[in-house]
Amino acid sequence: MWSGQAAALDFPPHSVLRGLRPDARNIVAKHRILIVEDERDIAGLIKHTLERHTDSEAEVVGTGDAALKSMTERPPNLVILDLNLPVVSGLEICRIVKTRSDLRHVPVIMLTARTSEDDRVTGLELGADDYITKPFSLRELTARVRVALRRTVHIDDRPAAGSYRDAHIVADFDAVAVSVDGESVRLTRREFELLQFLVQNKNRVISRDRLLERVWGYDRSIETRSVDVHVGRLRTKLRVAGRQIETVVGLGYRFVEEQIAQAQKS
Repeated sequence: MWSGQAAALDFPPHSVLRGLRPDARNIVAKHRILIVEDERDIAGLIKHTLERHTDSEAEVVGTGDAALKSMTERPPNLVILDLNLPVVSGLEICRIVKTRSDLRHVPVIMLTARTSEDDRVTGLELGADDYITKPFSLRELTARVRVALRRTVHIDDRPAAGSYRDAHIVADFDAVAVSVDGESVRLTRREFELLQFLVQNKNRVISRDRLLERVWGYDRSIETRSVDVHVGRLRTKLRVAGRQIETVVGLGYRFVEEQIAQAQKS
């Protein structure tokens, strides 16, 4: 039962706020979370849980078109997205979000009853930052929301990372721009962060667990399938430069400089 899961949550009480004046409680701006879910009971429970246990305010919409309208009028800090929605499907919403320059940075957590591997891969390939299947744990959902929001803050505050240039690829990490053979390449936020971390550690083997920790912000208990999916998509988008991301069987991935990749090919 959803209500049972809610009762089982073991979070600290809000007693630390009881002595604060109302204006003092609002000094820190709250994150805005958009919950796109057509089952009202589930949506209400998620909203209640997140507003109680994170520094967030949540809005609930029940259709795909309402979600797009809300995001256009007031972009959220995070989206929790069901896939089986009226009017516009969750997959189409994710595709639109990840191709719009004003929204592509917004983390999307898919929350759905679709449990097959193909569904997971499709969601991740469209740019979803996380994929959770129903029935789900409210504690785990809350933890993943916190991680996604924390990563957003850390990325926004991250110091300049410089640039990288070789025969095919030019990556300006300050300007968040990548081109291959002079042609601009459109990457999702996650793909860009993955490329950045691999380039910053070029010629080193980086394990999938390490990538999950540093790019996704998750501990090692999370499955590594999403890493493989995102690396595959990144390679495809980088075209000829994609060969510079090598798979080291049994260990992980390594970004090598073009002259090394060319030598290995020949």
